[in-house]
Amino acid sequence: MRHYPIYLDLADQPVLVAGAGKVALRKTKGLLDAGARVTVVAPQCDEAFKSLPVRLVRRPFRVTDLTGQALAFAATDDRRTNHRIAVAAKARGIFANIADSAAECAFLVPARLEKDGVQIAVSTGGVNPRLAAALRRKLETSL
Repeated sequence: MRHYPIYLDLADQPVLVAGAGKVALRKTKGLLDAGARVTVVAPQCDEAFKSLPVRLVRRPFRVTDLTGQALAFAATDDRRTNHRIAVAAKARGIFANIADSAAECAFLVPARLEKDGVQIAVSTGGVNPRLAAALRRKLETSL
């Protein structure tokens, strides 16, 4: 596996999420749980975003949206936009996670389980996220 496992302290760190559908919502909630300051950029958004403490920018992604961000998540429905984000983030030295494109990801988000102050992360290197989720569920029932 070419990825190095790491836990990041994102408390008060600026993080960009491009897209505002179900995948972006899941990522945003996890980032908020970690204390990140999240900016969501999307022309339209799922209603659930309106109740979240995020900066919501309702328009398509612009490369300048990456300015000052610690991390970026590309979770739009447009693969070309996600690819643009991957390329632009890499050029700026910003680690980016690109939904549905493990090969373009600078980092992966593992299947996570947190219980009684213990956090367990499971990754398949982006090859089989369903297996990682299944292992997480199995661990959850074991704990």
